[in-house]
Amino acid sequence: MNSFPSKIFEQAVNEFATLPGIGRRSAVRMVLHLLKQNSADNRRFGETIVRLTQEIRFCKNCNNISDAEICSICADPRRDTSLLCVVEDVRDLLAVENTQQYHGLYHVLGGVISPMDGIGPGNLAIESLLERLKGEVVNEVIMALGATMEGDTTVFYIYRKISQLNLIGLKLSSIARGVSIGDDLEYADEVTLGRSILNRTPYESTLVR
Repeated sequence: MNSFPSKIFEQAVNEFATLPGIGRRSAVRMVLHLLKQNSADNRRFGETIVRLTQEIRFCKNCNNISDAEICSICADPRRDTSLLCVVEDVRDLLAVENTQQYHGLYHVLGGVISPMDGIGPGNLAIESLLERLKGEVVNEVIMALGATMEGDTTVFYIYRKISQLNLIGLKLSSIARGVSIGDDLEYADEVTLGRSILNRTPYESTLVR
Protein backbone atom coordinates (compact mmCIF):
# COMPACT_ATOMS: atom_id res chain seq x y z
CA MET A 1 0.00 0.00 0.00
CA ASN A 2 2.47 2.56 -1.26
CA SER A 3 0.40 4.78 -3.60
CA PHE A 4 -2.67 6.88 -2.83
CA PRO A 5 -4.99 8.85 -5.10
CA SER A 6 -4.44 11.99 -3.00
CA LYS A 7 -1.25 13.54 -1.65
CA ILE A 8 -3.20 15.10 1.22
CA PHE A 9 -4.66 11.69 2.09
CA GLU A 10 -1.19 10.13 1.96
CA GLN A 11 0.24 12.82 4.22
CA ALA A 12 -2.56 12.26 6.74
CA VAL A 13 -1.91 8.50 6.68
CA ASN A 14 1.82 9.08 7.21
CA GLU A 15 1.12 11.30 10.22
CA PHE A 16 -1.26 8.81 11.86
CA ALA A 17 1.23 6.01 11.22
CA THR A 18 3.77 7.78 13.44
CA LEU A 19 1.58 7.14 16.50
CA PRO A 20 2.63 4.27 18.81
CA GLY A 21 1.05 0.94 17.84
CA ILE A 22 -0.49 2.33 14.65
CA GLY A 23 0.55 0.64 11.41
CA ARG A 24 -0.16 1.81 7.86
CA ARG A 25 -3.39 -0.16 7.53
CA SER A 26 -4.75 1.19 10.81
CA ALA A 27 -3.73 4.69 9.77
CA VAL A 28 -5.66 4.32 6.51
CA ARG A 29 -8.79 3.22 8.42
CA MET A 30 -8.50 6.23 10.71
CA VAL A 31 -8.15 8.71 7.86
CA LEU A 32 -11.06 7.13 6.00
CA HIS A 33 -13.13 7.42 9.17
CA LEU A 34 -12.32 11.13 9.41
CA LEU A 35 -13.39 11.61 5.80
CA LYS A 36 -16.82 10.24 6.72
CA GLN A 37 -17.19 12.68 9.60
CA ASN A 38 -18.77 16.09 9.13
CA SER A 39 -16.52 19.14 9.00
CA ALA A 40 -17.59 20.39 12.45
CA ASP A 41 -16.52 17.13 14.12
CA ASN A 42 -13.18 17.15 12.29
CA ARG A 43 -12.60 20.80 13.14
CA ARG A 44 -13.25 20.06 16.82
CA PHE A 45 -10.87 17.08 16.62
CA GLY A 46 -8.14 19.22 15.05
CA GLU A 47 -8.61 22.05 17.53
CA THR A 48 -8.33 19.60 20.42
CA ILE A 49 -5.00 18.29 19.08
CA VAL A 50 -3.69 21.85 18.74
CA ARG A 51 -4.82 22.71 22.29
CA LEU A 52 -3.19 19.53 23.56
CA THR A 53 0.20 20.55 22.19
CA GLN A 54 -0.05 24.22 23.08
CA GLU A 55 -1.91 24.35 26.39
CA ILE A 56 -1.15 21.14 28.27
CA ARG A 57 1.08 21.67 31.29
CA PHE A 58 2.95 19.52 33.76
CA CYS A 59 2.21 19.84 37.46
CA LYS A 60 5.03 21.66 39.22
CA ASN A 61 4.67 19.33 42.20
CA CYS A 62 4.41 15.84 40.71
CA ASN A 63 4.94 16.20 36.91
CA ASN A 64 1.47 14.87 36.11
CA ILE A 65 -0.24 16.32 33.05
CA SER A 66 -2.46 19.22 33.97
CA ASP A 67 -4.53 22.14 32.72
CA ALA A 68 -3.15 24.35 35.49
CA GLU A 69 0.09 24.88 37.42
CA ILE A 70 -1.03 22.30 40.00
CA CYS A 71 -2.78 19.13 38.82
CA SER A 72 -6.21 18.08 40.06
CA ILE A 73 -4.75 15.28 42.20
CA CYS A 74 -2.27 17.49 44.07
CA ALA A 75 -4.96 20.14 44.51
CA ASP A 76 -7.52 17.70 45.91
CA PRO A 77 -7.82 18.24 49.71
CA ARG A 78 -9.22 14.72 50.11
CA ARG A 79 -5.95 13.07 49.09
CA ASP A 80 -3.67 11.59 51.76
CA THR A 81 -0.59 13.81 51.56
CA SER A 82 1.42 11.47 53.81
CA LEU A 83 1.57 8.87 51.01
CA LEU A 84 3.69 9.41 47.90
CA CYS A 85 3.55 6.90 45.04
CA VAL A 86 6.50 7.05 42.62
CA VAL A 87 5.70 5.98 39.04
CA GLU A 88 7.61 5.88 35.78
CA ASP A 89 5.25 7.98 33.67
CA VAL A 90 1.72 9.35 33.42
CA ARG A 91 0.42 6.07 31.93
CA ASP A 92 1.35 4.30 35.17
CA LEU A 93 -0.23 7.05 37.25
CA LEU A 94 -3.47 6.53 35.34
CA ALA A 95 -3.20 2.76 35.81
CA VAL A 96 -2.86 3.14 39.59
CA GLU A 97 -5.72 5.68 39.71
CA ASN A 98 -7.99 3.28 37.83
CA THR A 99 -7.61 0.70 40.62
CA GLN A 100 -9.38 3.12 43.01
CA GLN A 101 -7.29 1.56 45.78
CA TYR A 102 -4.81 4.41 46.26
CA HIS A 103 -5.69 7.85 47.61
CA GLY A 104 -2.33 9.51 48.18
CA LEU A 105 -0.18 11.74 45.99
CA TYR A 106 2.19 10.86 43.13
CA HIS A 107 5.60 11.67 41.75
CA VAL A 108 6.20 11.01 38.05
CA LEU A 109 9.84 10.27 37.26
CA GLY A 110 9.55 10.60 33.49
CA GLY A 111 11.26 7.27 32.81
CA VAL A 112 13.61 4.75 34.39
CA ILE A 113 17.39 4.47 34.52
CA SER A 114 18.48 2.74 31.31
CA PRO A 115 22.16 3.14 30.31
CA MET A 116 21.49 1.27 27.06
CA ASP A 117 19.09 4.05 26.08
CA GLY A 118 21.31 6.80 27.40
CA ILE A 119 18.98 7.56 30.33
CA GLY A 120 20.73 8.25 33.62
CA PRO A 121 19.52 9.55 37.00
CA GLY A 122 20.06 13.13 35.83
CA ASN A 123 17.48 12.65 33.08
CA LEU A 124 14.75 11.78 35.58
CA ALA A 125 12.85 13.77 38.20
CA ILE A 126 14.75 12.20 41.08
CA GLU A 127 16.24 15.36 42.57
CA SER A 128 12.79 16.98 42.68
CA LEU A 129 11.52 13.86 44.48
CA LEU A 130 14.23 14.23 47.12
CA GLU A 131 13.39 17.92 47.51
CA ARG A 132 9.73 17.03 48.06
CA LEU A 133 10.66 14.56 50.78
CA LYS A 134 12.77 17.17 52.53
CA GLY A 135 10.07 19.83 52.31
CA GLU A 136 6.84 17.88 52.80
CA VAL A 137 5.51 15.65 55.58
CA VAL A 138 5.59 12.22 53.93
CA ASN A 139 5.29 9.02 55.97
CA GLU A 140 5.63 6.48 53.17
CA VAL A 141 7.06 6.40 49.67
CA ILE A 142 5.59 3.63 47.52
CA MET A 143 7.80 2.59 44.61
CA ALA A 144 5.39 1.54 41.85
CA LEU A 145 7.73 0.89 38.96
CA GLY A 146 7.54 -1.96 36.46
CA ALA A 147 9.07 -5.31 37.39
CA THR A 148 11.91 -4.90 34.90
CA MET A 149 15.69 -4.71 35.30
CA GLU A 150 15.53 -0.97 34.60
CA GLY A 151 12.71 -0.52 37.09
CA ASP A 152 14.55 -2.42 39.81
CA THR A 153 17.75 -0.46 39.13
CA THR A 154 15.84 2.82 39.46
CA VAL A 155 14.16 1.75 42.70
CA PHE A 156 17.51 0.76 44.23
CA TYR A 157 19.12 4.04 43.19
CA ILE A 158 16.27 6.04 44.73
CA TYR A 159 16.39 3.86 47.86
CA ARG A 160 20.09 4.72 48.30
CA LYS A 161 19.42 8.42 47.76
CA ILE A 162 16.51 8.50 50.23
CA SER A 163 18.57 6.60 52.82
CA GLN A 164 21.19 9.35 52.68
CA LEU A 165 18.57 11.92 53.71
CA ASN A 166 18.18 10.26 57.13
CA LEU A 167 14.50 11.16 57.33
CA ILE A 168 13.19 9.78 60.61
CA GLY A 169 10.06 7.64 60.34
CA LEU A 170 9.93 7.60 56.54
CA LYS A 171 9.00 4.18 55.15
CA LEU A 172 9.98 3.03 51.68
CA SER A 173 7.83 0.25 50.23
CA SER A 174 7.42 -1.44 46.87
CA ILE A 175 4.31 -2.89 45.29
CA ALA A 176 3.78 -6.63 45.77
CA ARG A 177 4.90 -8.81 42.89
CA GLY A 178 1.39 -9.55 41.71
CA VAL A 179 2.70 -7.78 38.61
CA SER A 180 4.66 -10.35 36.61
CA ILE A 181 8.42 -9.98 36.25
CA GLY A 182 9.19 -8.00 33.10
CA ASP A 183 5.75 -6.39 32.94
CA ASP A 184 4.94 -2.69 32.74
CA LEU A 185 2.28 -1.34 35.10
CA GLU A 186 0.09 0.00 32.31
CA TYR A 187 -0.55 -3.55 31.06
CA ALA A 188 -1.50 -5.00 34.45
CA ASP A 189 -5.20 -5.54 35.06
CA GLU A 190 -6.80 -3.27 37.65
CA VAL A 191 -7.51 -6.01 40.18
CA THR A 192 -3.91 -7.30 40.14
CA LEU A 193 -2.44 -3.83 40.32
CA GLY A 194 -4.85 -2.81 43.07
CA ARG A 195 -3.86 -5.80 45.18
CA SER A 196 -0.19 -5.06 44.52
CA ILE A 197 -0.69 -1.58 45.93
CA LEU A 198 -2.63 -2.78 48.98
CA ASN A 199 -0.20 -5.64 49.69
CA ARG A 200 2.95 -3.54 49.27
CA THR A 201 5.97 -4.59 51.31
CA PRO A 202 8.89 -2.74 52.94
CA TYR A 203 11.52 -2.29 50.25
CA GLU A 204 14.34 -3.45 52.53
CA SER A 205 12.73 -6.91 52.73
CA THR A 206 13.12 -7.34 48.96
CA LEU A 207 16.88 -6.78 49.01
CA VAL A 208 19.20 -9.77 48.79
CA ARG A 209 21.31 -9.84 51.93
